[in-house]
Amino acid sequence: MLKNVSKLKRLIARRSGYAALLCLGLLLTAACSKPNTKADGQAASHQITDESGRKIIVPGSVTRFISLAPSLTEIVFAIGAGDRLVGRTTYCNYPPEAQHVEAVGDTLKPSIERIIALQPQIVFVSTASQLEAFTSELEAHNIAVYVTDSHDLEGVFHSIERIGDVLGKRAQADELLKQLRGRVAAVAEKVKSQPPVRVFYQVSDEPLYTIGRDAFITDLIKRAGGISVTADVPGAWPKFSAESALAANPDAIVLPTGGSMGTANSNVANALKRSAAVANGRVYKINDDHLSRPGPRAVDGLEDLARALHPEAFSK
Repeated sequence: MLKNVSKLKRLIARRSGYAALLCLGLLLTAACSKPNTKADGQAASHQITDESGRKIIVPGSVTRFISLAPSLTEIVFAIGAGDRLVGRTTYCNYPPEAQHVEAVGDTLKPSIERIIALQPQIVFVSTASQLEAFTSELEAHNIAVYVTDSHDLEGVFHSIERIGDVLGKRAQADELLKQLRGRVAAVAEKVKSQPPVRVFYQVSDEPLYTIGRDAFITDLIKRAGGISVTADVPGAWPKFSAESALAANPDAIVLPTGGSMGTANSNVANALKRSAAVANGRVYKINDDHLSRPGPRAVDGLEDLARALHPEAFSK
C-alpha cells in the first residue's frame, strides 16, 4: 500500500505541478505596488502581485526564466515566449521543443543549485508546489518567484493573461485567450440543452483517489455538461473510500490515462465495477495531460469530456 501511495504522489506531481496533496508548507504572503522607472522613462524593475497575493519585484524586460510546472511551460510556449525559457522540470514534455530546454529536476524536488546556476530573472511555480524555504532561497539570490493559482478554467485564463503581462507577451496572450474562449463558448452552446451526466473522475484506482471542489477539473466537467459526484468533497485530490464510491453510483466514469501517465489508471476501481457507468458502458479514457494540466490544452480536455458525455450534441 505504501508503495502505491508513493507512486500516486509522483503521478499527481507529474501531471499538473499542482502538488497540494504532497506539500508540507504554504507559500508566502501578499499585496501590490507601483513600478520604478529609469531616468530615460524605460520601465526598470517593478513590483507586482502574483496569484497567491505575494509582492514580488520583476524586471521590466524578462529575458531568462524557469518554469517548474508542465502547465506553465505549455503557457509560455503558447504565447510565444518559449525561446526565453532556460530551465524546466523533467515532467515538462510539451510542446516537443520544451524537451530541449535544460531540466532542473522534477516538480517537487528541483535542484536549487541548477536553478541558480542558470541565472533566471524569474521562476514560475504552481500553488503549493514548493516550500517557503525554496522560495526564500531563490529570492535571496535576487530571483523572483511568481506563484500561479488556478482552481477553475477562468483561473487558467487569468494565469495566461498575467504571465503574458510579466513576459511582455500580452498581445499574444490576448489572441490565445480569444481563441480558447471561442472554443469554450462553442462547447457551452452544444451542451446547454443536454441533461447533465453524473461523473466520477478516477485519479487512481488503488488506492482510490478522485477530484474535489478545489480541482479545476471539477469546473471542466460542469462546463462539459456533467456533474462531478465528488464536487463537494473538500480539497483538490481527496482519497475516496470504497463505500463512498459504491454509494455514488455515477452514470459515467472518466479515466485520465494515456498522456504522461501512460497506461497507469486504465482500469476501473473495484468499488465502481457495479456502477451504472460500467453497466451501461460509459467509461471514458481521456488523455490525462488534457485534463490535469491547467494550461491551454485544458480546453482540449473540455472538448474531449463534452464529446464523451454528450456525443449526440456533436454528431449534428
